[in-house]
Amino acid sequence: MLSKFKTGSSATASGKAKLEQVNDLLAKLKRDIETPKLSTLHQKQLLLELKVHGRAAENADPIFTEDGLRTLSTYAERDDDEVSQEALRCMANALLLQPHTRQILVNLGYGPKAAEKMKSESMDDEFLISRILFLMTYDTDLDYSLLVDQHQLADSINTALHRHAKRYSKSVRRLSQHHTQPMELMALSETLKLLFNITHFYPDLSEHFSKSIPNIFKILVRRAIPSPPLKPPVNYLVNALINLDLEDKKGQQLKFLGMNAVFPKFDSKCNAEQLIDILDNAIVAYTESELDTTIAPVLTLIRRIYEIAPDNVKKYMEWLLLPTDQERSRPLGKSDTLSARLLRLSTSALTPSLRSSISAMMFELSGKDATKFVQNVGYGFASGFLLSNNIQMPENAMEASAMGGGNGDADGDADAVPINPITGQRLDAEEPDDSEPMTEEEKEREAERLFVLFERLKATGVMNVQNPVEQAYRSGRIEELPDDHVD
Repeated sequence: MLSKFKTGSSATASGKAKLEQVNDLLAKLKRDIETPKLSTLHQKQLLLELKVHGRAAENADPIFTEDGLRTLSTYAERDDDEVSQEALRCMANALLLQPHTRQILVNLGYGPKAAEKMKSESMDDEFLISRILFLMTYDTDLDYSLLVDQHQLADSINTALHRHAKRYSKSVRRLSQHHTQPMELMALSETLKLLFNITHFYPDLSEHFSKSIPNIFKILVRRAIPSPPLKPPVNYLVNALINLDLEDKKGQQLKFLGMNAVFPKFDSKCNAEQLIDILDNAIVAYTESELDTTIAPVLTLIRRIYEIAPDNVKKYMEWLLLPTDQERSRPLGKSDTLSARLLRLSTSALTPSLRSSISAMMFELSGKDATKFVQNVGYGFASGFLLSNNIQMPENAMEASAMGGGNGDADGDADAVPINPITGQRLDAEEPDDSEPMTEEEKEREAERLFVLFERLKATGVMNVQNPVEQAYRSGRIEELPDDHVD
């Protein structure tokens, strides 16, 4: 008991000592603002010690006050980069650890100052300012429209992303593979996160970032796919594109680039192809439970691009994502292709959010046509999506599917082949059924079982379904035989 008491007493003393040191450091820094006497080296040392104390919120309360943040923001504006950056690191830690400090900093008027600081070409400044502005997108009333209109924040972000993209130019292609310095990648990630949040919370500002679309795609396409595929900065590159004006409704890309950068003139398919390649790698690299949230942004972006793509790109994407004729030698979903893995995920119990997104993408790739959708993926994979979205199944879907053609090539010119409408497999590739035919008693029991199942489904009220057994009976397709009937 004695040892425990001493330990607790020591911890309390240590906490008090830390609090006294934090107070002392801030007092010295504040005095030097009023009466400058300290060298820049001494200022940097004081801020460095304060940063160490500020990494944990306990007993560092003076840092998180208005007075503490005012002192730090003053040093953040100093001309000396090392002093300024140490102050910025203290502020960034404070905003992360204590969310209430974000509004305090906004009230101190630091938002416009941070936007001006974002014009710096320093990678350290970019990382720190982007993080601070990113954190201030939460829990504050900071007006980012003002920062864009009066302090050129969008231009600064576009310029920063252009600097990163220059490392991937063809003239320095080999050097681009060395874009692996931690600070460079951290700065890129923070800037992309900031761009995403601004365009998410302020969608009207999206058009101001259209200049960054080609630069983001340039980095995404020319940077090797990492392992795992969606580790930073790849995931942030994908996210940053989602809210941008990819369709160029505002004409910004046409104005500055003379084309839509999503489908560049030198290779209109390259961006869509890279995203599908990332999707393919990700499905293999992550577990099903991880995939449910990890690849959702990639799917969203692929669907957005397909929606606005020219016909040649659409056909190419369909060829990459839909089952091919070669896959139909087996039931769809049984092979090891991207389309098969997507189909399996569309019915997986471990991917509840992903299921509908994949099925919706397959439906869109089928021209939003229910009959073609069934032809492409088989009724087994299509039925759940069609029912849950109240999309009526055309009466001839099963017949049309039985004679439908597969997704044979990028031009979609495959000859029509007879396929099983349920499994999507070629009829000539199915194994012959050697099982004994059902007896009349077995057929009757199966009909009764189906009748009961459909009646239970109707009773749940989840969906209004018509019992097919009852429907067949009323239409006269089922004949009630007498007890003494003989085959």
